[in-house]
Amino acid sequence: MNLEDVFVTEGVPQFTFVKPPNFMALVVDIRRLGKPVIVEGQSGTGKTTTVKQALALIHPNNTPKILTPREPKDLPIIENISEDSGPEIFIIDDFHRLDEASKRRIADLAKIVAERDDRTNLPKLVIIGINNVGSDLIQLVPDIAKRMGIHRISPGTSESIMELIQTGCSHLNISFDNADEIVRESRGDYWLTQQICKTICISEGIGETQELNKLISWVKEKVNYLVVQNLHHNYDPAVKEFCRGRRFRPTNDPYFKLLKAVSEQDKSNVDLNELANSRVDIKGSINNVKDHRLKVLLDQKGMCSRLFYYDTETKSFAIEDPALFYYIKNLDWEDLRHRCGFRNEQKDFEFDIAISFAGENRDLAEFIVKQLAELDISVFYDRLYEDNYLGGPWAKHFIDVFVNKSRLVVALLDKYHSEKVWPSFERDCFTPRVQAQEVIPVILDNSVFPGIPSDLVSIKFSFDGNLNSQKNEIIDDVVLRIATKLDSI
Repeated sequence: MNLEDVFVTEGVPQFTFVKPPNFMALVVDIRRLGKPVIVEGQSGTGKTTTVKQALALIHPNNTPKILTPREPKDLPIIENISEDSGPEIFIIDDFHRLDEASKRRIADLAKIVAERDDRTNLPKLVIIGINNVGSDLIQLVPDIAKRMGIHRISPGTSESIMELIQTGCSHLNISFDNADEIVRESRGDYWLTQQICKTICISEGIGETQELNKLISWVKEKVNYLVVQNLHHNYDPAVKEFCRGRRFRPTNDPYFKLLKAVSEQDKSNVDLNELANSRVDIKGSINNVKDHRLKVLLDQKGMCSRLFYYDTETKSFAIEDPALFYYIKNLDWEDLRHRCGFRNEQKDFEFDIAISFAGENRDLAEFIVKQLAELDISVFYDRLYEDNYLGGPWAKHFIDVFVNKSRLVVALLDKYHSEKVWPSFERDCFTPRVQAQEVIPVILDNSVFPGIPSDLVSIKFSFDGNLNSQKNEIIDDVVLRIATKLDSI
């Protein structure tokens, strides 16, 4: 037998398919006339392969075609599925990739079919999707749960992954030295197991069944490198987009530091609060993105949202695809840093900007903060972080923020800043940073400030107190200039 027919990385494995525990329950529901069926689970669990095997068992001579939104020619067929489609079987893979309107329409059709006692002339729907597509459908149409077959294909157990490996080895008349390591590396992913086994064989010159049984020794680092190269085109675009954030700057690397830290964990589901506390060296970067920026990134970058999950309430960051977790664990992170265009900076900052202002200019400060946030720039603004510092002294936290935790300080300077106690305290904190060009003064009047030279290059802005009438000027003359300064660092 040929290697590619045994350890299969595309299509359906004929010889190394391992049935999940709920395989027969799935077969029964797919066989049931008209009953809508949902098959869900994370990437790599073999959902599509399992459905294909079930269909081949039920319809050995005329296996129904599987439709997917990935194929442009399939989209019109999916769009035309209706109550009038007759008793045809429609298998829709990658259901989660459909637009919301199409998903709702299919869900409504599933409800109609599920409620009928006579389904003789109604279409049979088999829906395949990642995560909780069954739960999501039920939320769309809440009263259909009991009349549908919902099956979750779970990751492989150590026993089932070992069964796959040993079955393949038996067909090729080989055995792997340290096969348990393959089980650990695959983390329950059937496809990844196939890929690792195939890569080991290729690296050792095994392309077909051996005449004499052969024990194959393999070097994990070498095989990991080769598998990562095979996975590169699958994952590199999304990983790179995640690391570069919503707006690239050579110093805007907190997403990069976060993902690299996740790759160094033993599990792919990480509490970012715990991770930040355990990694003092990058605590600032993790805190920089975990409260708001990370969720916005995933909401705006579809390529990233399909691979990474984040719950802002629990601060839980997850990679559900074991092959992706394998990829980032074995990635050359220095090479990725270079390809992303980041500088190799030693100091870690929790905030790009700390903004100092007097209460009379709070509306102006808040507008600047919001506009900077739109440019993926993190800003320390007191009202956003009051809850974080409950029970502690403001003075201590402000010293830390304006001296150590912020890359730059933006100071809205006028007579109020000069007269008020808290702004004066903040000014005492950040004035020593003026010589290092780490303070951006926004001059609102002619007030003079000790320690801030009158010839210092500043942003001079005449604020008349009417925020609505000056929004465009503030964006052009203040916000974008601050962003340009950050870009140049």
